[in-house]
Amino acid sequence: MTERNTNENLPIAEAHCDGPCGVYDPASARIAAEAAVSMTKKINALEAPKDGDQAACVAFHNTIARYVAIKEEQAHVAKTELLILWTDYFKPPHLEQYPNLHDTFWKAAKLCSAVKVEVSETHGAELMDAIKEIHEIFWATKGRDVPYYTAS
Repeated sequence: MTERNTNENLPIAEAHCDGPCGVYDPASARIAAEAAVSMTKKINALEAPKDGDQAACVAFHNTIARYVAIKEEQAHVAKTELLILWTDYFKPPHLEQYPNLHDTFWKAAKLCSAVKVEVSETHGAELMDAIKEIHEIFWATKGRDVPYYTAS
């Protein structure tokens, strides 16, 4: 966006993003998605206690509740980060360059919801793949080759 300056002594301001350049990075979505995927794996790995062991049953349910809370919170954070990137960083010229951009983000946001609602390692892996694709598109729009990596 270019502002027309009526005062010749002031510089013309130009902005591509809603925020200053450099504040956007798909890494924040990746980190949150990884945490949600990690919790999904932990939930699936838990073994239910034997019947009659009240203390083990309470501990099991407490652990499940904590893992689910973290999974849902981090899936929501990932979705929020993706939506901010989609709506604030990417502009019409990017759509011309990447015609599938809206579909890519829409599917990634839907995958965040699936990871939040379900306990599906498949959807978690699909979300990570979608975020990788978004990472590659994002950095290509900046003319940079930034390696994609995961913590796990």
